[in-house]
Amino acid sequence: MTSPTTPTPRPAQTWWRRPWIAPLMLVAAAFLVFSVPPYLTGDPADSRLPAPPGNDLYHPLLVAHVLFGTVAMVTACFQVWPAFRTRHRRGHRITGRVYVYAGVLPAGLLGLYIGWHTAAGPSVRVANLVGSALWLLVTLIGLRAARQRRFGDHRRWMSRSFALAMSIVLSRVITVVATIVLTPQLDTTFGGSREMLTFSTASIGVWLSPLLLLLLTDWLLDRRGAGARDARTAATRVA
Repeated sequence: MTSPTTPTPRPAQTWWRRPWIAPLMLVAAAFLVFSVPPYLTGDPADSRLPAPPGNDLYHPLLVAHVLFGTVAMVTACFQVWPAFRTRHRRGHRITGRVYVYAGVLPAGLLGLYIGWHTAAGPSVRVANLVGSALWLLVTLIGLRAARQRRFGDHRRWMSRSFALAMSIVLSRVITVVATIVLTPQLDTTFGGSREMLTFSTASIGVWLSPLLLLLLTDWLLDRRGAGARDARTAATRVA
């Protein structure tokens, strides 16, 4: 018969135990530095997304969408940082509320409007509408789980919300790759229409990026869950 022992405290998590957090923040910062400034001038001519003719509301709402999206992306990086979540639980709760109420909800709702009025064709329109609605949905499910103190479910759903928040970054990368791959087919597949090529590559980016990130997120969550179950099983056998 073994005598009871005091559980060994878990070591404090440090950033180098999660080497992906620094590159993640650098990628997010680089994307924001490149993408946000044109929308801070107040001049629609600087926008990378042209406003539909006669729609004076589009550009101000686009700027608001970009700014709220920036809040979401910055706070999301802190939300998924394990050391910050473990050491600064009050900070985690505060940034979580900022992420939801000053990031996802306004950015997602505005994204529905911006997506509906896109000039990039029907495929991109549907992708933007589905992406914004899905972002809002998974975030609200995660928020509800936290309020019900189902923190395991909360973490899973908010991980999916984070994946959708970051999908815009991957979308730009995929669009560039698709453009490089498909440009030689400009005169054949696209009949010489550069507009059709642009719409097609944008469509590939906005559809493929959230799908890939959600698949990766769920794979990582399942892998981590399996590892935790194996560890509990081994501990039970030792006891």
